[in-house]
Amino acid sequence: MKKIIALLLSITMLLSLEACGNGSSSMAESSETDRTSHNAAAQTTDVVQGLVSEEESSTESVDAQASDDGTDADTDADTDAPAVYMTTDISPEGLMKVYEALGVELDGDNIAVKLSTGEPPASNYLDPDLIRELVELVDGTIVECNTAYGGSRSETAMHYQVAEDHGFTDLGKGFLIMDEDGESMILPVEGGQQLSENYVGAHFGDFDGFLVLSHFKGHAMAGFGGAIKNISIGIGSQEGKCLIHTAGNSHTSPWGGDQDAFLESMADAGKSVVDALDGNILFINVMNRLSIDCDCDGNPSEPDIHDIGILASTDPVALDQACVDLIYQAEGNESFIRRMEGQHAEHVLEAGEAIGLGSRTYRLESVDE
Repeated sequence: MKKIIALLLSITMLLSLEACGNGSSSMAESSETDRTSHNAAAQTTDVVQGLVSEEESSTESVDAQASDDGTDADTDADTDAPAVYMTTDISPEGLMKVYEALGVELDGDNIAVKLSTGEPPASNYLDPDLIRELVELVDGTIVECNTAYGGSRSETAMHYQVAEDHGFTDLGKGFLIMDEDGESMILPVEGGQQLSENYVGAHFGDFDGFLVLSHFKGHAMAGFGGAIKNISIGIGSQEGKCLIHTAGNSHTSPWGGDQDAFLESMADAGKSVVDALDGNILFINVMNRLSIDCDCDGNPSEPDIHDIGILASTDPVALDQACVDLIYQAEGNESFIRRMEGQHAEHVLEAGEAIGLGSRTYRLESVDE
């Protein structure tokens, strides 16, 4: 029966993707087809739900909300794939639920909590009240690095002021800019497609483990920003950011790099961070205020998509892929999809899987009752 369900699922998804892909560029169509082949286990359809309800009485039908969230009706599929845990409850309690569902504790006394402090005056950074309880639970230090594009966070003193204004300096053990002195720590990149080394903030080495809290959103250059962007561009020093954007060609400017090489460099940098921490790193994406613009934009576009939920995983590729798949299922997603496909955004997931950063195949598991 499960083989029949899987076959119907694949046929249904291919038909629906063909319908929604009209008018897309050939690059986008290719990316969409590849995305589908990796993520059948994470999707659901009315046909599959009906079959599950009729033929497998022990399995409850997936309700409308679960369908919207992409929760898989056949939980036995791809049991070896990394789990992505999800709640639709965007609250401190919901955040704690997905964190606890991971069933993993970070080792060490010095835990960094990596997030974006957000560009003033009105960016969509994470609400400090949303994350406060979790930051205190892990006894974490909020960390960031200075930006390479100018703005209010390009210089240390201004960036510390932004962090204070946005409410991050009184969480946990406080707030630290990892490249506050303009210095970098160099991490080797094993098996990278573009980079052989990655320049991160010099204080990266002060921490035993990282909890990566990302506001999932669009991005003018990367197409979307999630866990991979947060551990690559986000942990990169100013010099490191320039190297990632230019695929290793410039230490001083982030502009002018090839798009696919930039995305591959993000995957390379992210892998160097995970390798350096020996896997002592966890990832959470918050899917609210889903603007097509990044938190680095002080005046982002208003979202066209309703808030979706909070997702967590030990695998950054699986986590970002799950968020992308949920965007493709969401109502009002047209502008977000144009932003992603226009920047060939899913190539960072292809690159991440190719170098062993993570898996694009995953199990989406709800933690809601």
